[in-house]
Amino acid sequence: MSSTATGSREAAKFDVPDALRADVRVLGDALGTILREYGGQSLLDDVEQLRELAIAAHREEAAAAEASAEAEELAAGWPVARAEDVARAFTVYFHLVNVAEERHRIRALQEADQAERPLSGTIAAAVLEVAKLHGPAQTTRLLSGLEFRPVLTAHPTEARRRAVVTAIRRIAELLERRDDSRLGASEQLETQRRLLEEVDVLWRTAQLRAQRPGPLDEVRTAMTVFDEVLFRVIPQVYRRAESALSGAAAGTQPAKVPAFMRLGSWIGGDRDGNPHVTSAVTRQAMSIQAEHVLRGIENAATRIGRALTVDAATTPPSAAVRRLIDDAGGAHPELVRDLVVRSPNEPHRVALLLAAERVRATRKRNANLSYASPVDLLADLRTIQSSLAAAGASRPAYGELQHLIWQVETFGFHLAELEVRQHSSAHAVAVAEVRAGRQLSEGTEEVLSTLRVMAQIQQRYGADACRRYVVSFTRSADDVAAVHELARHALGGRELVLDVVPLFETGDDLARCIDVMDGVISLPETKRRLSATGRRMEVMLGYSDSAKDIGPVSATLALYDAQARLAAWATRHAVTLTLFHGRGGALGRGGGPANRAVLAQAPGSVARRFKVTEQGEVVFARYGDPMIARRHMEQVAAAVLLASTPAVEERARHAAAEFADVAAVLDKAAREVYLQLVHADGFADWFATVTPIEEIGSLRIGSRPARREAASTSLGDLRAIPWVFSWAQTRVNLPGWFGLGTGLVAVGDLSLLRRAYASWPLFTVMLENVEMSLAKTDRRIAERYLELGGRPELTALILDEHARTTEQVLAVTDHSRLLEDRRVLGRAVALRNPYVDALSYLQLRALRGLRGDSADESALHRLLQLTVNGVAAGLQNTG
Repeated sequence: MSSTATGSREAAKFDVPDALRADVRVLGDALGTILREYGGQSLLDDVEQLRELAIAAHREEAAAAEASAEAEELAAGWPVARAEDVARAFTVYFHLVNVAEERHRIRALQEADQAERPLSGTIAAAVLEVAKLHGPAQTTRLLSGLEFRPVLTAHPTEARRRAVVTAIRRIAELLERRDDSRLGASEQLETQRRLLEEVDVLWRTAQLRAQRPGPLDEVRTAMTVFDEVLFRVIPQVYRRAESALSGAAAGTQPAKVPAFMRLGSWIGGDRDGNPHVTSAVTRQAMSIQAEHVLRGIENAATRIGRALTVDAATTPPSAAVRRLIDDAGGAHPELVRDLVVRSPNEPHRVALLLAAERVRATRKRNANLSYASPVDLLADLRTIQSSLAAAGASRPAYGELQHLIWQVETFGFHLAELEVRQHSSAHAVAVAEVRAGRQLSEGTEEVLSTLRVMAQIQQRYGADACRRYVVSFTRSADDVAAVHELARHALGGRELVLDVVPLFETGDDLARCIDVMDGVISLPETKRRLSATGRRMEVMLGYSDSAKDIGPVSATLALYDAQARLAAWATRHAVTLTLFHGRGGALGRGGGPANRAVLAQAPGSVARRFKVTEQGEVVFARYGDPMIARRHMEQVAAAVLLASTPAVEERARHAAAEFADVAAVLDKAAREVYLQLVHADGFADWFATVTPIEEIGSLRIGSRPARREAASTSLGDLRAIPWVFSWAQTRVNLPGWFGLGTGLVAVGDLSLLRRAYASWPLFTVMLENVEMSLAKTDRRIAERYLELGGRPELTALILDEHARTTEQVLAVTDHSRLLEDRRVLGRAVALRNPYVDALSYLQLRALRGLRGDSADESALHRLLQLTVNGVAAGLQNTG
C-alpha cells in the first residue's frame, strides 16, 4: 500500500520529519506486500484507487467535488466482501501509522531529553521554575502535599481487540529495533522478515470481537498496563523530581519527594447502568489487583535483594536489622537458615530476601509468614534502609531500595483504590424497600451485597483498598445519606470505612452543587469522616453528561464556575477538598491535553491535588508505552505543581474576573443554539438515522450497555460516550464545538476576544480544543451523513454553525488555517483525513443500505462495524 507522506493540500503545508516519513513508508510497503499476497494485485489496486480519489478530493479545490463523488461511487459499487477487505486495509494502515507516529514521538522525547536543561513540561522543569519564583522552601512545601490520582475506567471507548493491541505492540518493538545502529546487515534482514510476518498476522487478525468482554476481562486487560508500565515507571517519575530538587545529592540522602501518585480504578466497581458488574465481580477484581501488585513487589524485592551483596565487614548491620533476622529465625528457622546459607555474612541481603518471602506468603495467603499490611513491610524496608545509611552505604540505601519503598507507598497491597459507583435512583429504590420492610428486589439485594463486599475487601486489604462510593446524578444530600443508611442495614453495625462522593453531572446539578454540599456536610456520617480524615472531602464533576445536556461551551463554563464555588465553599468550611474530574478522551467529553486542562482550572480548585478518570482508549494511549507514560505523568504532576503556586492562581483569578461578562454572553448564546438543536421535534429519531448510534451500541467494545435503560430510545438515557462516538464517526464532531461560533458572534468584540485568548487560560484551552475538534471534521462528508435524515433545516443549522465557528475561531486566534501553530498535531490530522475519508465512503455505503431495505443486512452491518473501528483508529479517539 503506497504511503507517501504528501498528497492533500492540507498535508502539503506541513513538513514531515524524514525519520517519520521513512517509518510510514516501510510499514505501508509491508502492508502493500501483504495485501498483494492475500488478495492479489486487484485488491491492492482497489485500495490504491480509493486512496488516490480520497487524496484528490483534498488536493485540488476545483476537482474536489468530482473526486469525492467518484470515491463514493467506487465504494458503493464493490461487492460487500470486497468492501470489507478494503475497509480492513485502511484500518490496518491506521494502526501502522499510529505505531510510526508513537515511535517518532518517543524518538523526539529521547532527543530532547539530552539537552542541558530539563525538558519543558517535566516535573524537573516545574521544580526549577517554582524554586526560582518562590524559593526552595516553598517548592518543598508544595511537593510535600502534591497528589496526582489517575483513575482507570473501563468506559467502552477502546474499539481495538486486545489481540490487535498486542500485535501492534510487537510491530512497535520491531520498528524500534530498526533504529538500532548496532545491528548488522543480517540482523536488519531478519528484523524486516519479522516485520512482514507481524503485519501479516495483524492483517489476518479479526478486527471485531466475537463476544463482548466481561468486567473481569476488562480488569485483566488493565493489569497489562500495570505490569508492563506503571509499576516500573512511577518510581522513575519520583526519581526525576528528586534529582531536580536535590541535584547531585539525589540517591545519596533521604528522599525529599513523597510518593505523590495513587492509582484508582472503576474497573469491576462501576455498576451504574452496567448489570454485569456485581458484588462478586467487585470482590474478584480486587483479588486480581492484589495478585498482580504483590507479585510485582515480590519480584522487585527479590531482584534488589539478590543484588544487595554488601558484606557485614564493609557494611555492618544495625541492631534493628539483626533483631529483624533473629525474630524471623525464631518463628521460621528453616527459611532463615536457608537464606543465611545462601547469603553468608550478608545480613542486609538476608533481610531484604526475607521481606520478599513474606510478600510471597502474603500473596499465597500464608498467615504464619505473611505481612498484615503494607505498613509492616514499609517498616522492614526502612529498617534496612536506615541500617545501610548508618553504615555509610548511602547509595544502596537511597537507590533501588528507595524505588521499592516508593512502589509500596504508591500501590500498597491492593494496587489501585477500587471505587464503587451507582446511580442515585438505585439507592432511592433500595431505601424505600428497606424502610417498607417488604421483600427486597434483586437490585436492592445487590446494592446491599456490594456494601458487604466493600467491608470484606477492607478487612483483607485495608480501608484504602475500597472505601469510596460515587453516587451518580446526586441531586440532594439525601442521595448521600441513602448510601450510609443502606450500609447500616447491610452490615448491622459491622465496621465499614465509607467515603460517599457526590457526582454532579448535568447543568442543573452543577448549578445547585453548593446547596447540596451544605446538606452533605451537616450529615452526622460526614462529620465523623471529616474528624477522622483531618477534614478531607472529595467531590466529582462530570464532564460528559454536562456537555451532552447543555452543550460544550456552557458545560465548560458551568464546570469552571462550579470549581470556583466549591473551592470557596471548602475554604469557608475549613475543608481540604479534592475535585475529581470525570473527563473522557474525546474533546466532547472533557478530553484534550491534561496538563493544559490543569492549568486552566478555577483558582484555588487544584491546591496541589488532581484526580481524573483515564478512560478507554486513553489508558493505552497514555500508559501503553513506558516513555510516553512517564512523559504524561510528569506533565500532569508538573502542571498541578505550577497551578498551585500563588502567581498562577492569582493570574487565573484576575482573568476570570476581567472576562466574566464575556463568559456570561458566551454561555447564553451558545446554550440557546445548542438547545434549539437537541430539543427540536424528532431530533432523537433523526440522530439515530444520520449516525451509526444503534450499530455502535451493538459493537462488543465493553461490558457496559450504551444506554442506562436497555429498552429506552430517548436522548436522556443515552450515555455520553456513544453520543460523542457517533458524531465522530459522521465526521461532524458536533459535541466538541457546537455553539461556540454563535457565542463568539454574540460577544462581537474581536479585540476583547483576542485579549481573552491571550490571557485567560480557560478560554485559551477552550479555543485550542475546539480548533482541534474542527480540524478533524470534514464538512463535505458530514453533509452526506446529515442528508440521510431528510431534515434539511437540522442539516443547515449544524453546517451553518460549523462555518460560523470555524470563521470565528480563526479570527480570534489570528490563524490562517486550523492548527496553524501546532505543527505536529496539524500534520497528523492533515495526513490522516483523506484516509479517514476513504473509510467514511465505505461507512456511508453500509449506512444507506441499513437505513434502506437491503437484503444484505448482516453483511452490511459487519462492514459498518469494520469502518467504525477504522475511523476510530484514524481519528485516534472514539468517546
